[in-house]
Amino acid sequence: QLLEIGRALRAEARVLIMDEPTSSLTQVEAERLFEVTDELRRRGVGIVYISHRLGEVSRLADRVVGLRDGRNSGEIPGREATHERMVSLMVGRTLSQEQRPSHAPGEVVLRVRGVRTAAFPEASVDFEVRSGEVVGIAGLLGSGRSELLRALFGADRALAGQIEVGGVPLQRHGPAAAAAAGLVLAPEDRKLQGLVLGMSVRDNLSLPTLHRRGRFIDRAYERDLCARSIAELGIRTAGGGQVVGSLSGGNQQKVVLGKWLAANPKVLVLDEPTRGVDVGARAEIYARLHELAGAGLAVLFVSSELEEVLSLADRVLVLNHGRIAGELPRARLSEETIMMLATGMEVA
Repeated sequence: QLLEIGRALRAEARVLIMDEPTSSLTQVEAERLFEVTDELRRRGVGIVYISHRLGEVSRLADRVVGLRDGRNSGEIPGREATHERMVSLMVGRTLSQEQRPSHAPGEVVLRVRGVRTAAFPEASVDFEVRSGEVVGIAGLLGSGRSELLRALFGADRALAGQIEVGGVPLQRHGPAAAAAAGLVLAPEDRKLQGLVLGMSVRDNLSLPTLHRRGRFIDRAYERDLCARSIAELGIRTAGGGQVVGSLSGGNQQKVVLGKWLAANPKVLVLDEPTRGVDVGARAEIYARLHELAGAGLAVLFVSSELEEVLSLADRVLVLNHGRIAGELPRARLSEETIMMLATGMEVA
């Protein structure tokens, strides 16, 4: 990402278009990009800055133009670009600021003991997740967050440790065994790892449950599953036959969620659940995750956005160099405490 930005800057352009430039950057790298952007503006370069991170838009923009359904939905001066006004431009309505529901955790569903990954072979991790609980994993880029999730799912081999789902240790640990035990992963890169982009919405939704239908594909089951998923998750599509690669990022992410929810998991693991997702779809995904937790599903997620961590989590585990530097209950959650632990500082 930094190389792409650097290449664009070297072109000495009169107009520079940046599309989600900070999606893969750390906070320090993003701040440096903002400084460069301010300097380019002083030099007279025109900049079109596209981002779902509305705080960045407020920080940088002289003017904000909203797009909705491919049309200009309005324009506001940068000094008036509050979060609420930008959201209204994007979704055509004001999103309700409902009080976050509380979940009463039940039995331990996921137990992790002494798990070590190749990213940090000397660091081991221990934690538990209960049914009805939403647990966030925070940390700086490179702290081992995604590697831990991939090891839990068996996409990458854990060097050591034991993983139990519903009190049963995972044997012959791999994605198939994890999914069969009830632990599923919505990966960080949905296009490369979460979906088959050339296949239809209906085919993608039914992939994890094909083996349950015998030797032949059950088209009636697929149609019913597709209709239910579209209705329950609010997937905006022309129909189940639409190619999933043609959907927006938010709707693609809903398909990833839908395919795993069809498998009736015990533990839903999410890596960057709303990356590249617009603010309207993001609110819908949040609401659905809270509903699932309320129904007893255990949710474990990684997010680089502290605002998302604060919005979703009942409890947060903060990683630093592959180790859990601290655990924060909801009552102690703040951006400051998370960043202190993520950077190796102690929190009283």
